[in-house]
Amino acid sequence: MPTQGRQIALADLDLAQFIRAGDTIVWGQSAAEPLSLMQAYVAQRHRFARTRVFLGIGGSATLQPAHADAIDMTGYAAGGSHRTLGMAGVLDPVPCHYSQIPFLIASRRIAVDVVFVQVSPPNEAGECSLGLAHDYMAAAMRSARCVIAEVNADVPWVHGATLRLDEIDAWVQSDQPVVDVPAGRSGEAEAAIARHIAGRIEDGSTLQLGIGNLPDAVLQALHGHRNLGLHSGTLGDRAADLAEAGVITNANKGIDAGVSVTGLLMGTARTRRWAHRNPALRIAGTDYTHSARVLGQVNKLVAINAAIEVDLTGQINAEVVAGQYLGAVGGAMDFLRAAAISPGGLPIVALPATARGQSRIVARLSGPVSTPRADAGLIVTEHGVADLRGLSLSGRMQAMLAIAAPEHRDTLSASARQYSA
Repeated sequence: MPTQGRQIALADLDLAQFIRAGDTIVWGQSAAEPLSLMQAYVAQRHRFARTRVFLGIGGSATLQPAHADAIDMTGYAAGGSHRTLGMAGVLDPVPCHYSQIPFLIASRRIAVDVVFVQVSPPNEAGECSLGLAHDYMAAAMRSARCVIAEVNADVPWVHGATLRLDEIDAWVQSDQPVVDVPAGRSGEAEAAIARHIAGRIEDGSTLQLGIGNLPDAVLQALHGHRNLGLHSGTLGDRAADLAEAGVITNANKGIDAGVSVTGLLMGTARTRRWAHRNPALRIAGTDYTHSARVLGQVNKLVAINAAIEVDLTGQINAEVVAGQYLGAVGGAMDFLRAAAISPGGLPIVALPATARGQSRIVARLSGPVSTPRADAGLIVTEHGVADLRGLSLSGRMQAMLAIAAPEHRDTLSASARQYSA
């Protein structure tokens, strides 16, 4: 067996010392991808017979459909760069709530044998920070037979999760730039949606943000607000902007006073500079960021999430795109339910009214119900806000028709008259 805590030069890294046939490997997602270890694994994949990876949101194009010749690919979502794997049919998604992943790992329902983790250089106490991702990585490391770290000076030292290099099996030094996840670009539709949402958010609210262009557009529209908080699964450059502008203070959030809490940092060097040794930021596991017990203590929780399509009664599909199941049940349900019962809170799902000429407000979903109609709150498009809370089916249909694209309303109205719950 390898010596505990041994440093290995990348050129000398032989993963066959650590990986066995049939093993499942887990590594950080998005900006937390340990690129050097991933690249070594892909290059050496035929040395292990078949192995498996459990994936999150892809940040790089390191894994390709052709690598399914030796690697079985699964994960909670075919998101980010991993959409290519999902569309090619080589990634087999696990439909589960994001908040459940640490429990599924701890109970071995999702078996983890080897973990690749990207960390910061050690601080004065010899502790490396997980830096860009806590989410389910700490749970994976506790469950794994073997942990290999990639130490990268580009990773910020962030409060909340640390490890010592002498506590793991091996580590390598890498100088590859960390994966950048730039803020999304906003068009006219996204800007209009953001204005609708920002107009509903009260000062002192606590924000949860999904990923993508729309949440970033909303953050840009909030610079006139005061004393906002942040408790979210992810954050990036736009949140860092608001924090440095003094808009996000976390003064009124009811828990973790003065501290923004997230599970995953998805940004660029701008976010990493802000995050480094910042006492007003903490990363945490999804069993904290998405916990019903924790969320119940948050004041004025505003949950802002996206969707692929929403039907006329408020049922939401976030898992199927163009007939292909990509997973990503994600954390929307955890946050929407918490926001729905938070005094002053807002459960929001936002989406442009059309995509490629097709209405995203539909009579019937083309995929599964990711969020049931009973959990739908405010549905927002560029055409307005449909507040479905407390509305009957007929009331919901009228509200949803009002925010659909005008050119599709007649067709949708005819479908609504024939709708049978």
